[in-house]
Amino acid sequence: MRQLGASDSDADGLADSLPSWEPFPEVPAALEEARSRDWKLAILSNTDRDYIDASMNRIGVPFELAIVASEIASYKPGLRHWERFFEETGAPREGHVHVAASRFHDVAPANELGLRSVWINRLAEAAERKPTRELADLSGVADTLDELVPA
Repeated sequence: MRQLGASDSDADGLADSLPSWEPFPEVPAALEEARSRDWKLAILSNTDRDYIDASMNRIGVPFELAIVASEIASYKPGLRHWERFFEETGAPREGHVHVAASRFHDVAPANELGLRSVWINRLAEAAERKPTRELADLSGVADTLDELVPA
């Protein structure tokens, strides 16, 4: 879908640049800390497999699963990503915490499903739909996960 005012070459350029985007500085260490505490990591993405694989490689931390829109023919905020996640993993809903930066695409559907959510609010925006927790970045996410789902 083309955005108003964006040429085809601009839209293509943005998509082509995605595999080279660097993660935010705290992301690899924060995710590694969560893994060291036995948290399993999965990505529910509104993108294609090659883009998300490139992102996971740049992050440098193993993920157990990536569910991508191009493979399930659905885009968030639709619920199919979560349905597929629970189908594939058999994970208990009470042990799941959805961590994301988008209120619209992630926090709202997680709330609708009755799941815990952590909103990474890098822009200090006001929240209409409240997540379970809110963080400015991923620093400390492991502590938040442990608080929400005690071992």
